[in-house]
Amino acid sequence: MNGGYLDLLREDAPAASTGLTQRFMVTRAVPAVYERYWRPALGRVAKGPLGPSMSEERRIVRLLLSLGPGDGVLDVACGPGNFTRDFARLVGGAGLVVGIDASPTMLARAVAATPAARSARGNVAYVRGDATRMPFRDSSFDAVCCFAALHLFDRPFAALDEMARVLTPGGRVAILTSCRTRTAPARTWDALVGGRLGMRMFERDEITAALAGRGFAPVRRRIAGLAQFVGGRKAATGRDV
Repeated sequence: MNGGYLDLLREDAPAASTGLTQRFMVTRAVPAVYERYWRPALGRVAKGPLGPSMSEERRIVRLLLSLGPGDGVLDVACGPGNFTRDFARLVGGAGLVVGIDASPTMLARAVAATPAARSARGNVAYVRGDATRMPFRDSSFDAVCCFAALHLFDRPFAALDEMARVLTPGGRVAILTSCRTRTAPARTWDALVGGRLGMRMFERDEITAALAGRGFAPVRRRIAGLAQFVGGRKAATGRDV
């Protein structure tokens, strides 16, 4: 254990960075302001003025994951644990929530912000690890969340493979990520900005098709500005990847 979380990454071999935004995530400054200022501000830019608020995001993820007492939940790229802590309240003492992230500064913040009672009760744990090579057995979790991170991964589809692998048959996934616009001028703009910030802009059907190809059905999506909320259920008879 290192500072309250299990560190499975070598310090001299950090996860591959895709650009400026991801490099910010390992600083000390961004984790300190992420939950209150950074994430809401960037989310509003991505989702547009009429897009869901942070409280609405929490409602959306609850609907997509359908969590109940005793569930096991994996929060991929958990950051400072803002959603991880919500999940812990929903699954109760009989459940387990694991937050995984590559940033030691984000995880230190998550540990500090998580009530000691929840950690002591054993229903919250944090792991420093690679989302494209997760240290969990097949079919380990009933639900997986990955909000506001997939577009920052060096190998996002490898991460989707891992999410599908660790889910139980019938398990649910909830993703918030980027979505390219349809008009040519806007596509040029979002590609330019995304490239400079190290954020991949997914095509409108790219993530839904990727989930369907990994045995999720049905797959649901809601688009808000340059963002999309996507959820699906891993078919009980679907192939494991």
